[in-house]
Amino acid sequence: MASEKQPPETLKALFEASFARYRARPAFTSMGVTLTYGEVDELSAAFGACLRRRLALAAGERVAIMLPNLLQYPVALIGALRSGLTVVTVNPLYTPAELQFQLADSGAAAVVVLENFAHTLEQALAGTRVRHVVTTQVGDLFPAAKRWAANFVAKRVKRMVPAWRLPGALSWRDAAAHPSRLAEVFVQADDMAFLQYTGGTTGRPKGAILTHRNVAANVAQTVAWIGAALAEGEETVITALPLYHIFALTANLLVFMKLGGRNVLIANPRDLAGLVSELKRTRFSAMTGVNTLYHALLHQPGFAALDFSGLKLAIAGGMALQREVAERWQRTTGAPLIEGYGLTEASPNVCVNPVDARAFSGKLGLPLPSTEVAILDERGAELPRGEVGEICVRGPQVMRGYWNAPEETAQAFFPGAWLRTGDLGRMDAAGYVEFVERRKDVIVVSGFKAYPSEIEQAALLHPGVKDAGAAGVPDARSGEVVALYVVRRDPQLSAEALAEHCARYLAPYKRPKRIEFRDSLPKSPLGKVLHRELRAAATMPDALRAASQ
Repeated sequence: MASEKQPPETLKALFEASFARYRARPAFTSMGVTLTYGEVDELSAAFGACLRRRLALAAGERVAIMLPNLLQYPVALIGALRSGLTVVTVNPLYTPAELQFQLADSGAAAVVVLENFAHTLEQALAGTRVRHVVTTQVGDLFPAAKRWAANFVAKRVKRMVPAWRLPGALSWRDAAAHPSRLAEVFVQADDMAFLQYTGGTTGRPKGAILTHRNVAANVAQTVAWIGAALAEGEETVITALPLYHIFALTANLLVFMKLGGRNVLIANPRDLAGLVSELKRTRFSAMTGVNTLYHALLHQPGFAALDFSGLKLAIAGGMALQREVAERWQRTTGAPLIEGYGLTEASPNVCVNPVDARAFSGKLGLPLPSTEVAILDERGAELPRGEVGEICVRGPQVMRGYWNAPEETAQAFFPGAWLRTGDLGRMDAAGYVEFVERRKDVIVVSGFKAYPSEIEQAALLHPGVKDAGAAGVPDARSGEVVALYVVRRDPQLSAEALAEHCARYLAPYKRPKRIEFRDSLPKSPLGKVLHRELRAAATMPDALRAASQ
């Protein structure tokens, strides 16, 4: 139980209240193995005690977690947070250079890593302040027979574990073999809970400082909005998005822990056949995802035949939701796909459409409780309803600032504590927010603004287009022109036919002047098109550009 003096605005208080209230209920399931809330309580307390006592980490020190969605993830995360440490979530697919930057910048003192990625960590440790490494294998929290089989298959059969050498590393099993009691730790609401790095799609990644108060407030805000659609202690949510992403971390792990729900952890969502098999075995009532995931599932054999009778809530965030995906999802499952909006710096949830919506609106939704959203111009003045400006946010979930980056922090806010999201949008008369484009991705053609998302949506209406990305490229006459990069569904589709199609939907200045066909587009781990990379490739000399594709 939480101490009576423990502030209610902390994640520690949230965890311990859920452990007491839902102790016998299932909390997390991975590969057919389930941990109850009581088991997660005991395992996380033991892991937290290991971090504080055996590894002698001081309150506030950073612990990096470099894991896919396995049972060890919530145990390590909860153990670190309830023992007064700060969590740094890490993408396991980082290159050594990307990992080295994040570890060095955060000053992480310890890393928890799946053995599959230990070879990357080995190459990244130089120049960091990491003192301790805890390694784990896929099946370390499975029952004995299944643990041995899962670890043997991963290492010996599938050969998923490259050779690595990390002298002094502590194995998860060794850490768990000597449990000690977690001393009562007083965690304050303004203590740093997460050092959450932005995706870096528009520059060098920055660590957003998210306090216990920030994240606990966003959990409460989200529960207040979606709770009417869900029954406390009865729901099962599919967690296919990686928990290192703030959307899944808050909307799945934390929100459903507060509701007493069960998280079904999907370690590899790119294995769509495996994901569909898991959905077939599980009576699920909620799911979160990004447009890319929903689109892929809708085209995956066997998905449409699943039993969706228990599905109450499906939420899309992280990137713009396409109308075709939303409408096809509703036809297939019988449930609407509810779009929301957020960003790392806001813990992340800002706006969500009503959970009882019956059709796709094309809007990001209404601000969550205790959240203010305004559309501001470049000077920070509020614009009239319907005009396009920067979406700005104010509320208890907004970050303290960027880690060791005072200049970037100052640039991220307008006076009055308005967080600048970097997204352009408008607000309608009813208060619904609509996304238009990323500020840095806007294409300016002879003074007129063209938005890549609008151009991409027009291209995707052609049945021969599988994927599309638009970017501005330099032009001596108009400053910039639109370049469109396309992955074909129909190999016979020609640039001329696609240009003719786009002309039916786009004003002349928005129409692509260059169309290139590619096998794939550069994307973030969540499937967002990286417009910056498209622009960079477009300005390369032709020979170099061809070699890079």
